[in-house]
Amino acid sequence: MSVMEEARISLLVAEENRNEEIGSSTSDLKQQTGGWKASSLILFIELCQNAAIAGITRNLVVYLKEELLEDNFVAATHVSTWTGTCFLTTLIGAYVSDSYWGNYSTVCGFWIIYLSGLVILTTSASLSILKHTPFFTFLGLYMISLGAGSIKPCLSTFGADQFANTDRRAKASFFSWYYLSIRVAALFASTVIVWIQDNYGWTIGFGIPTLLAGIGFTCLMAGSRYYRYRKPSGSPFTRLCQVIVAASKKHNLSLPENYSLLYQAKEKSTIVPEEEGFKHTPEFSFLDKAAIVSTSDFSCSGVLNPWRLCTMSQVEELKYVLRLLPIWATFILFSSVSTQESSVFVEQAMVMDRRFGSINIPPASLSSCSVLAIVVFAPIYDKIVVPVARRFTKTEGGLSLLQRSGIGLLFSILAMSTAAIVETKRLQIARDEGLMHQNVPVPMSIFWQIPQHVIIGIGEAFAQIGMLEFFYDQAPNSMRSVSMALALLTISLGSYATSFILTVVNRVTGWIPENLNQGHLDRFFWLVAGLCLFNQFMFVYCASRYRYKKN
Repeated sequence: MSVMEEARISLLVAEENRNEEIGSSTSDLKQQTGGWKASSLILFIELCQNAAIAGITRNLVVYLKEELLEDNFVAATHVSTWTGTCFLTTLIGAYVSDSYWGNYSTVCGFWIIYLSGLVILTTSASLSILKHTPFFTFLGLYMISLGAGSIKPCLSTFGADQFANTDRRAKASFFSWYYLSIRVAALFASTVIVWIQDNYGWTIGFGIPTLLAGIGFTCLMAGSRYYRYRKPSGSPFTRLCQVIVAASKKHNLSLPENYSLLYQAKEKSTIVPEEEGFKHTPEFSFLDKAAIVSTSDFSCSGVLNPWRLCTMSQVEELKYVLRLLPIWATFILFSSVSTQESSVFVEQAMVMDRRFGSINIPPASLSSCSVLAIVVFAPIYDKIVVPVARRFTKTEGGLSLLQRSGIGLLFSILAMSTAAIVETKRLQIARDEGLMHQNVPVPMSIFWQIPQHVIIGIGEAFAQIGMLEFFYDQAPNSMRSVSMALALLTISLGSYATSFILTVVNRVTGWIPENLNQGHLDRFFWLVAGLCLFNQFMFVYCASRYRYKKN
């Protein structure tokens, strides 16, 4: 027997001796916890959390201008930076959750920071001595961004963890309702909370989000005995780096013809164990060298060096991440299209006829149409589209996760094309009415914008929900919070992408001047539609080559 095989056998024996026995109590625990009872409570908690953060975000620029006396540019810059931070901090919560605390403890810990930030912000808006002091305002805001951002990936993962890996239909339904709760919360914040802030002041206007966050935290703690928990399994980034280092050190070794000779240790990463069932995959085969067993992998005392020998589970974790990245990149542009609703679409609405009888419609209000589209279509998809598609595809989910997401990306092309057609018509009316040299609204109703908002909403019901479920489902169990953070990070990068495209296009072409009646916003929309078409081809190419993880 070779030295390599002796080392491998002795290592497997030692690993088996270290494994703990799983008793019948595990089965009883799974029956008493989790399921829709726990996940429904988590959905309500998510609704409270998102209504609170949206209640701050929607009208923040107005608060900064009125109370801190900031000008338009400074206020807009502060809001953009703060919003981006809210999504960048998702990586912090995900790392802490997967590495040290687990989802529940991470949500509880950062919720305290989140709630404290809301209290500081509300207090600074209430006391005259603090009202015009930027320090306390921004201290509260960035405590909110740290807390809320860190909660986002952990709470969604925690909700999906309430179901077994094999119950894919329940998980698909959960993510549909999860995204629906986000949009309902945004609709509530954009209407009720914003109206209260405008009419009753900032003390009660910020006090309501604080109260909602407090209710959510109370419900989170009250439901602790109903949840199903997953233990953290150590730093995912450390494990991935160990694979790269170990594979690099063994680059001159040859892989065995029999892959069973590679180091495979049994690992348990959950309180309610559901074995991940890693199987060897042929892609990125050079990484497999990290699992070649050799005598140099041990110290003189026989202790394994994890930077020289990694398990095949670690190797496959890294492979899964590498396979996810191309798919992940294609969602950035879709998120960029979604951000058009609060930027370019609003500018377009400002030069349209906003009168409805005696009412003057706010230019940003039509974004509620996309929210309503999601609220209406998400249940339709779950209750009608999936059962119908199931008859044809013979699969439990009706459509695969990538098929669902791909359909959503297609709607981004349709939305930008529709916006371009509307703008072309608006410019034609401006020319016919002799308004090209006047920065005034043209006699074209703002309601012509409704189709582009509705199309974006339906696209989100396909793409965003499909993306969230895809990144949860395809991530290794030990990296699900990090994977969800990456999914949410596309929103932040999409916002930055919008700013970048606008800046470059306007500097090079001048299509978006101060007077849009003299500009060519229609060409900008067609350009983005073309980018979305290219993005669609890239998505189809990446999706066709993607190998699904088998749960």
